[in-house]
Amino acid sequence: MHKEQVRRKFPLFMDLGTWRILTVGGGPIARRRVQTLLEFQPGQLVVVAKQVDAAFEKWKSLPNVSVYERAYREEDLENCQMVLAATDDKELNKRIGRVCRNRGILVNVASDQDMCDFHFPGIAVEGAVTVGINAAGLDHRLAKRTREQIQAFLEEKALC
Repeated sequence: MHKEQVRRKFPLFMDLGTWRILTVGGGPIARRRVQTLLEFQPGQLVVVAKQVDAAFEKWKSLPNVSVYERAYREEDLENCQMVLAATDDKELNKRIGRVCRNRGILVNVASDQDMCDFHFPGIAVEGAVTVGINAAGLDHRLAKRTREQIQAFLEEKALC
């Protein structure tokens, strides 16, 4: 694909310290995203899912994390600045995406990149350096390999 045909995403680094972030879903995608977000100390991270992976249990005790094992309700969106729709129900994800767009809430719909206001990047971190990696949603394997290479480079340079 030629450069001019790729719709690149603008990297934006934000302080999430006062944000209320909702993740709808409790499976592997939601788990990975919650785990990543926790590294950036969000103000409040709310997870709503009918069922959650065991990993969510350890996060329930954190003061800024709330996990509700129940069905999503539209009122869960109140006061959110960001929403991640990561359920295995594509129609529910799309519905969440439409409501968020109508309310002006940043949304990422895991099952439909056209419904996303932003892509969730691969992240490499070492000390104060944070690198976000995105392949325009076209090649997740390339983004993953690139993240792994950058992470290894950052760790190697940290030892110097």
